Amino acid sequence: MASIRRTLSPAFHDRSYQNGGVRFSVSLPSQKLFSSSKYSPSLPSAFAVTLRRKCNQGWRRAFFMWSLFFVVGSLIGLMPYGHVDDIRPQDFSFDIKPPHVNAQLGDDGGVVKREELVFDVRLGVDTTRAGADEGVVEFVPRKQLIVVTPTYNRGLQAYFLNRLSQVLRLVPPPVLWIVVEMNSASMETAEILRKTGVVYRHLVCKRNSTEVKDRGVHQRNAALQHIEQHRLDGIVYFADDDNIYSLELFDSLRDISRFGTWPVAMLAQSKNKAILEGPVCNGTQVIGWHTNEKSKRLRRFHVDMSGFAFNSTVLWDPKRWRRPTSHPIRQLDKVKEGFQETTFIEQVVEDESQMEGIPVGCSRIMSWHLHLEAHSRVYPRGWQLNNNLNVTLAIK
Repeated sequence: MASIRRTLSPAFHDRSYQNGGVRFSVSLPSQKLFSSSKYSPSLPSAFAVTLRRKCNQGWRRAFFMWSLFFVVGSLIGLMPYGHVDDIRPQDFSFDIKPPHVNAQLGDDGGVVKREELVFDVRLGVDTTRAGADEGVVEFVPRKQLIVVTPTYNRGLQAYFLNRLSQVLRLVPPPVLWIVVEMNSASMETAEILRKTGVVYRHLVCKRNSTEVKDRGVHQRNAALQHIEQHRLDGIVYFADDDNIYSLELFDSLRDISRFGTWPVAMLAQSKNKAILEGPVCNGTQVIGWHTNEKSKRLRRFHVDMSGFAFNSTVLWDPKRWRRPTSHPIRQLDKVKEGFQETTFIEQVVEDESQMEGIPVGCSRIMSWHLHLEAHSRVYPRGWQLNNNLNVTLAIK
């Protein structure tokens, strides 16, 4: 029985087969179609070439349009539409529309008063109140307060540091608390600072304590060197840990431009009496000084260490304040007791005309120097009781 095999491959359009000596051929339908005189055998090749040309032309056209739009878009993006100087501050104002419930109607039907909107933002900005008609809130960055506190190991140290930290926690940020110790940083002080919740820097003054006349002078100088080296910008205030400060004082420090001063109430060590030391002001202008100490009458400026603050840029930017020299501003150790303040201030300002009395009129006491000391070391190490205390009174 004869067997016939067919293939659909285009390469085999005409095959001759032999069966018992008889040769026969099998033609595919596509071969018959293109073998007629109406169709040319080369038509599929011509059709493919035409289709390929059209495809190439379509891709070229698409690429040309894409390139054209890319160039036009780039040129439009580079065209200047204005200058930054043309932007007005009022273009970025925040218009606040108070709710209707804040409006009160009078007897005649008119609006009597509308509550002022106050935004308490504690992120380093001061906010001004928006009036009923204006409705605009301006955001002004707060000045940083750099509070320098020298401390040393004594019985009331933990009490003093915790008391001062509680006040600094209530001061709106930014606040940087620089605490300086002598020779080495104690674990007790570091533990107290970590728990305060105040941004702090724990520094160490590397000086031989046997050669130091006043440890506080060298500790403050270490903080001044740190501020100058790192170019910290803010208002520097020397806040000893044994003094008492009001919250209003730290709020007033941000009003200082170059150098600010205020009166301080002091408790005399030798006599059981309170004295006042600081400026006499006419508005914010310093016109005189309060002093009760006859031995210190020769001082140029009668100010306590906790009775002044200054702009930190005075330390590292002398050209801005037109300082005659660029020598580092430091406190002097080899001077008579009580003269460290005036010799330091003489390096910051020339006279009272460069001072600012705060608050206005210098009529309010905002800091107190009580000279509380505890010379005997009676507290437990690390402020922890590892053993039970001796029983002095039995519980019945």
